[in-house]
Amino acid sequence: MSELEDLLAFQLLAKGLPEPRREYAAVPGRKFRFDFAWPNFKLLLEVQGGTWIKGGHSTGKGIGRDCEKECLALAEGWRVAHVDGDQVRSGKAVQWIEAILWRAAA
Repeated sequence: MSELEDLLAFQLLAKGLPEPRREYAAVPGRKFRFDFAWPNFKLLLEVQGGTWIKGGHSTGKGIGRDCEKECLALAEGWRVAHVDGDQVRSGKAVQWIEAILWRAAA
């Protein structure tokens, strides 16, 4: 778990939002883990921390793996959202998550 993920978890708690499960395996039979999950809302969230650096997720193999992970989750009926570090630090991410959760609860 990253510093950004911990910050987002703190923001969610401070806002009084439903507590997510962390490092959640949403795809049966696969080792994929999603940063945050709200199983009751069928919502998964990935925090993209290294958007401005060359890392494992920005290689051809990494992008392909991320595409497979998301498509398999969608096939299982999940909604998948992505946020980056700037969006977490600015508070935009928690605002979007709040809107998604409340819409799903309606």
